[in-house]
Amino acid sequence: MKIFIGFVLWCLLFLVCWPLALLAVVVFPVVWLALLPFRLIFFVVEGVFGLIRAILCLPARLLGFKSKA
Repeated sequence: MKIFIGFVLWCLLFLVCWPLALLAVVVFPVVWLALLPFRLIFFVVEGVFGLIRAILCLPARLLGFKSKA
């Protein structure tokens, strides 16, 4: 559904100002590629924090504590 809404908005932009719409088509993949390393860093940091949380909670789990989360 997001893709369809984005396409409809792009078509409206194309009708209003076609040079800006074509510029958006060219710039969007470049911006996506530029932001890709930050997305990968986010996943790595999230995984490291999950690992640290699991290590810190291990003694409580071994003693039988049941967390609500």
